[in-house]
Amino acid sequence: MLIRSHLHRGWVWFRAFRRTRPFWAGLWLIVGGWLVLRTGAVGWQLVSTQGFAGAGGWLTGGGMAVCGLFVWFAPSQRYVAGAIGILFAIGSLIAANLGGLFIGMLAGVVGGAMAIGWGPKPPRQPDPTPDAVPALLDGSAST
Repeated sequence: MLIRSHLHRGWVWFRAFRRTRPFWAGLWLIVGGWLVLRTGAVGWQLVSTQGFAGAGGWLTGGGMAVCGLFVWFAPSQRYVAGAIGILFAIGSLIAANLGGLFIGMLAGVVGGAMAIGWGPKPPRQPDPTPDAVPALLDGSAST
């Protein structure tokens, strides 16, 4: 029973977290960054010998993942993080194996666009009281 209570509280917290920030935008950016990292990253020994050419996957994929986290934890800065995430995604096309075989790049662009386009939900209007419902139905209430 105690575990169920903790799970319920955790789910309530996660639902509030998800609804008050651009959750899906951040998730797409993180997934796109991970895909670019997995397909375009090379070992650190090769990065040290090749310079930027070897570090392109690390920089663009890591930058996209950081922008995704930034969107989650600083939603007021979602425009900047989304735009920079899109730039990292487009840059990964050149710097990291065609942007994670195009899939990572597309996920990053989608996530960045979602972050820019996200807006907080408007507050809910209170439900009408039961006494006001008949007045609303017969049309006698003024609007």
